[in-house]
Amino acid sequence: MPDEDFAVDNGIIMDNSDRWPLMLDPQMQGNLWIKTMEKLELKSIKPTMDAKSMSRILEVCIPMGSPIILEDATEEFDPLVEPLLGKQIDKKGNMWTLKLGDTPIEYSKDFRFYITTKLPRPHYSPEVCVKVTMLNFMVTEKGLTDQMLNIVVKHEDPKNMDKFNQAIITKAANDKKKTELEDKILNQIA
Repeated sequence: MPDEDFAVDNGIIMDNSDRWPLMLDPQMQGNLWIKTMEKLELKSIKPTMDAKSMSRILEVCIPMGSPIILEDATEEFDPLVEPLLGKQIDKKGNMWTLKLGDTPIEYSKDFRFYITTKLPRPHYSPEVCVKVTMLNFMVTEKGLTDQMLNIVVKHEDPKNMDKFNQAIITKAANDKKKTELEDKILNQIA
């Protein structure tokens, strides 16, 4: 993702939201980011898929806690994914279940569901909007500039690009440690 406040805010909202993210993603920035983040575990479904194939993928991935991305979503959702969108999860004994079609299946708390659409200005019904967290992953001018600069630097001087990426990771780890130490100090003072 581009290193800009807009993209970072989207990532933070997505990680901290209780609802599934619906990404308005005409340039496929969010889609690529999800695929990079989830790597090999991620399974993809599309609205154009056969209902049996989609159902089979959902029935396998949800109990195992494997992530799924619904790519190229339209303004209407398949009734099969409606219980998933609304997180209609029930507890039966010590097991969580989700009714997929007519069949209740086990629901893993590790399961993640992402939705992307290439539509730049979709019109979703209010019923859909309250079930998901809508995120705008459209590329901004600053984000595009950063991406182009990163591509040039990666091509011209890959060693410095690797150092830059490592510095970003180190800075994030240091910021996290600093926050933890500040919280610990405040707790001890209190």
